[in-house]
Amino acid sequence: MGMTIFDTPVLTPLAQFLAWLFLKLNGWEKEGEVPDTPKFVLIGAPHTSNWDVPFVLALAFAFRAKVFWMMKDSLFRWPFGGFFRWLGGLPIDRSKRTGVVAQTIELFNQHERLIIGVSPEGTRDKGKTWKTGFYRIAHGANVPIALGFMDFKRKRGGMGPLLMPTGDINADMQIMRDYYDKVTAKRPDEKTLPELPFE
Repeated sequence: MGMTIFDTPVLTPLAQFLAWLFLKLNGWEKEGEVPDTPKFVLIGAPHTSNWDVPFVLALAFAFRAKVFWMMKDSLFRWPFGGFFRWLGGLPIDRSKRTGVVAQTIELFNQHERLIIGVSPEGTRDKGKTWKTGFYRIAHGANVPIALGFMDFKRKRGGMGPLLMPTGDINADMQIMRDYYDKVTAKRPDEKTLPELPFE
């Protein structure tokens, strides 16, 4: 997948130190471990504030996890394309008939190791329910879902349990709903959970 901010000589150790310092100064600690599996979808939830971004990046460095993010392919035009790839961006063509889900499944099929981070809420504003793209990607690529979290009440963030999608989206989403129901967002009133049933 090429070199990213998470594995660049000299800069990565510096970024890891700064991430550790950022978490330490804010009283945060990491929790859990990076799953011992080469490929998975990493949920980033809850997402209610712009403050989520620096904490997500700091935690990724703290775990030394090479995480990629889906981004619109139009953002990868010169002169910013290389920079966004270095940040872990994966260009996705939303105009293709195959769609984002199929393109991302193909990325998983093409690589032996890959972690793709997704925010199922889709936006930091309160929505009605989670988007299901991350689930369809994981199920279609036959990879597990890692329940990543940021709990602003406990000041803990990291990796929760792995969930292998069964194809029964309502049963699996209920497990995720129960898990994230106990996680406190930066703005609790803006938090969104899966609303069942999904069709």
